[in-house]
Amino acid sequence: MSRDLDTLLLHRQGLVAVPTRPGAEPDRRSRDGLAVLESDLALRGYRLTAPLYAALARQSPVSLKQTGTDLLRRIDLLTGNERPHRPLFRGFPDHVSDDAHGLLSARMRAYLHNQADLACSWCELESSVEVLAPCGHLVCGDCQDGTYCPLCGTKLTAARARLAVRLPFTARAPQATRDIPAGAVLRFLRLAVDPAEAASVELGRLLARQLPLSPQDREDLAVLLDNAPADPGSWLPEAIPVRETKATVLAELLHRDLPGTLPELAARLGTATDVLRLLWAWSGAEPDLLADKPPRLRGVPRPLRRALLAALDALPLAGAAEDMLRHRAAWQRAGEALHPYEYHRRFPNAAAAFAVVRGTDLLQHPLGDALLTASLPTAGTAGGRNRLTVTTFASRVEAALATGDVPGALALLSHRPGELARRLHHLLRTHHRWAPDAPCPPELLATLPEVLRKVAPGPLLGAYGRLRAPRPDNERRLYFPRGHTAHSHARTDWGAALPARLSSPVCALIEAELLRRAAGHGRFDLAVLDEELTGLTAPAAERASARSLVAMPRGSVLPLPDGGRLRLFLYWLQPKGVRVDLDLSVAFYDADWALTGLCDYTKLVHGARTAVHSGDFTSAPNGATEFVDLDLAGLAGAGARYAVVVVFSFNDIAFDELPDAYTGFMSLGEPGRSAGPLDPKHVTQRLDLAGAAKVAVPMIIDLAERQWTWTDLNLGGTGGVHDVRRHSGRLGVLASDVLHHFTPGSRATLADLALATAAATTDQVLIRSGATVATYHRAPDEPVAAFATRIRDRHHPNHTGPFDPTTLTDRHAFLALLNADLPTTPSLTGTLYRLYPGTLDATLGLDRLTAADLVSRFGPEA
Repeated sequence: MSRDLDTLLLHRQGLVAVPTRPGAEPDRRSRDGLAVLESDLALRGYRLTAPLYAALARQSPVSLKQTGTDLLRRIDLLTGNERPHRPLFRGFPDHVSDDAHGLLSARMRAYLHNQADLACSWCELESSVEVLAPCGHLVCGDCQDGTYCPLCGTKLTAARARLAVRLPFTARAPQATRDIPAGAVLRFLRLAVDPAEAASVELGRLLARQLPLSPQDREDLAVLLDNAPADPGSWLPEAIPVRETKATVLAELLHRDLPGTLPELAARLGTATDVLRLLWAWSGAEPDLLADKPPRLRGVPRPLRRALLAALDALPLAGAAEDMLRHRAAWQRAGEALHPYEYHRRFPNAAAAFAVVRGTDLLQHPLGDALLTASLPTAGTAGGRNRLTVTTFASRVEAALATGDVPGALALLSHRPGELARRLHHLLRTHHRWAPDAPCPPELLATLPEVLRKVAPGPLLGAYGRLRAPRPDNERRLYFPRGHTAHSHARTDWGAALPARLSSPVCALIEAELLRRAAGHGRFDLAVLDEELTGLTAPAAERASARSLVAMPRGSVLPLPDGGRLRLFLYWLQPKGVRVDLDLSVAFYDADWALTGLCDYTKLVHGARTAVHSGDFTSAPNGATEFVDLDLAGLAGAGARYAVVVVFSFNDIAFDELPDAYTGFMSLGEPGRSAGPLDPKHVTQRLDLAGAAKVAVPMIIDLAERQWTWTDLNLGGTGGVHDVRRHSGRLGVLASDVLHHFTPGSRATLADLALATAAATTDQVLIRSGATVATYHRAPDEPVAAFATRIRDRHHPNHTGPFDPTTLTDRHAFLALLNADLPTTPSLTGTLYRLYPGTLDATLGLDRLTAADLVSRFGPEA
C-alpha cells in the first residue's frame, strides 16, 4: 500500500488536506457534487466537519472531482477496499441526478436510527440532531433556525429531520438500510488547516519512539522525512532513542547536506553498531542489520569515511571490538568501504578493532607492529599466527553463572542495565538452583532500583511479563526470532519454575519503576480505562509486524464483533508473467487441538454450511479475491472450539514477490444488508501479506469464548501444493503454543501501562466494563503503589454504576479505551489511547496516542 503525506495524515489523524483558493467564495456548481461525495463517504462510515465542508465547497467542480476521487481512493486503500472507483452518478460532478441529496438524506437517517447520539456537524456537540431536508446534513436545533442549513446554506423545506426519522423512509430508504446496517459508526473527517504542522507532530512522535518501528511506521517515517523542513534544527531532537531510527534520519541528513551533518555524528554515534547501521542506511539498506547477506555498500566519500572512523576510534577499544564481532561479516564488508588500515596512525583504535574482526595475522601483515601497540591481548594459533583477541562480556557473565556466582554476574550486568533486565529470570533461576531455600538475593534487590531507571521499556516490560505469573515446570516457551518475516519457534523449557518468593519482590520493584516513570508526565483530573485493555499486549519489537488497518500488538486477544457471522477475505495481484495461486483456508480444531474439519479450495462447504468458501482462483493477473463466511454459533455447536485462519501460496511464490496482497475479516449483519462482498464500514482488521513467507497465520478464533487472537505469524513451507491437510498438525501445535504463550496475565499489557499512568497521575480512576463503571478514589493517606494495587486487583471500588458522560465535561483526562465510543466533549482535554475509532475522536482537545506512543511514555532516564 503506497503512502503519501495526505494518506498518512488521513490514517493517523483523520485529516484531509484541501487545495486552497485564496479569497474564493463557495461555488454553487459544486453543491450537488459535494452531496455525492458526502453520500459516498457515508457509505464508508465518514462525514465532513463544517470547516472541511466549507473548504471543499470553495473548490471548482473539476477540482472537487479530483479531491473527492483521491479522498475516496485513500479511504479504500486503508480499508482494503481498493478498486477502480466508479462515482455513484455518471458525469460526476457535472451531471448529477436530482436524487443525490435524497440518497444522502436516507443514509444519514439510517445512521441516526442506529446511533441516536450523533454529534452535530456544525458545533460537533452530541445533542438532538436532525437530518435537514433537502440537503441531508446532521444539525442540532441550536445551530439552525429552520430556514437555511448552516453547513451548506441550502434553503430548508418543511420536512424536518426529527419528524422524518419517525415517518416511513422515501423510496431510497430500502437501499440505504442495506448500505448502512445496524451497528455502523459514522466518523468525522477534519480539515488539515496546517498539514506541515500536523506532519511535524507525527514526525516528532516517531522519532521519540522507544521501540523499533513497524514496517508501516518506517514507510511513514520516509514520507515525513521527505516532507520535513530543510533546516533540521526545527525538528531534529537532541536524542533519538531507537538506534535504527537514528541511523535512518542521519543517513537522510547526510544525503541532503553532507558537510553540515558531519559535525553531528560524533555526539550521536555511541557504539560501533551505530556506525554500521548508519553505513547500511547510507547505502539504502534497512539499518536493522537483519539481511541474510551484508548489502552492497554505496561509495563513502572521504570526509564521511574519516568521520565514521573517528567515531569508532573514540570508543573503548575492547567494547568496540566485541560489538563488531556480533556482526562480523557485515563489518568485514564495511572495512572494504572504510579502509581503516589506511588511517591506522590517525585512528589506531579503529584499525585495531578491524584487526580483531578480520583476524589479521600480526606476524605477517605490514602493519603488524603498529597494531601490536593496541591495548588488547594477543593469542597464537596452531598455524603459527598471532592475532588480537577480545574476552567478551557475555562469556564473563556465563562463566559466573556456570559456577553459581550470582553476585559476580550481577556486578557485571549492573553496568549494562538492559542486559540485566533480559537476564533477570536467568539470574533468579540460577540462584534458586544453587540455593533452593534461600530468599531473593539481597544484593539484587539493592541494585535493581537504581539500575531499572536506565532500562528501556522493551526489556523492562519483557522481564515483568516473564516474572509476574506463576508458570509450571517444563513449560512450552515460544520465541520470536529477529527478522523481517514474523516466525516463531517453540521448545520445552526443562528448568524448574521460579517460586513466588523470588519473582514477587522483583515484580514489585518493576511496578514501582513504572509508577515513577508515569508520574513524570503531568497530572490529570481523572482517568477512564477499558477493562478489555487487559487483552492487548504491550508491543515489544515491531520490525516484523505486518502493515495493518488497526495497529495492534501480536498476541492481543479481543472480543469478536457483535453478530453471529464473520467474512474472511483475501486479495492478491500477481506480477506480470508469473502465475500466483493464493488460497484462503480455515482449519477447525476441538478443545484438545484435534482437527475436526476445514474449509478451503478442497472443501468449499463445511458441515451444515457453517463455513462457506467463495471458490478457488488459481491466478490473479487483474487481481482476485476469495472469501470464507463463518457461522460462529453453528461451528461451536458442531464441536469446533478453535478456527485457525491460514493463507497459503499454493505454487510456492513468496508473498514479497507480489505487487499487492492482503487478508482480513469483517463482521456481517443480516443477510442482504451489506454494501457488497467487501464492506469497508465493517472491516475489523486487514493486514498486508509480506516477507519471504508462503504460509501466513493472521489470527486464531476461540469460538467458545467469542474472542480472537491476533497472531500475525508465518509458517515455514517449501515445495508448493500447500493446503490445510498437509500443514494441519503444525498449525495445531503453533496455535496451541501461541494461545499458551499469550495466556492472560503472562505478558505485560497496555492495561498495565494505562493503570500505572492513571494511578500515578490522578486520584480518580474509572474502569469501564460494558455499561458498568467502577470508580476508584485515592484516599489522602493512600500510597500510590497501594492505590495501583487496589485498582489492579479490582478491590473495593468507591462506586459502581452506569457511566455518566458529564463526568468528562471541563476535565483534563487520561483515557485508554478499546473503542472511542464515548460522546464527543469539546471542553474535554487530555490524552487518549484507543484501538478502534469512534465518536470521541471528534474531541479536538485530546492528544491521541498509538500503542507504541504509550510505551514510549515509559522511556528511561536520559
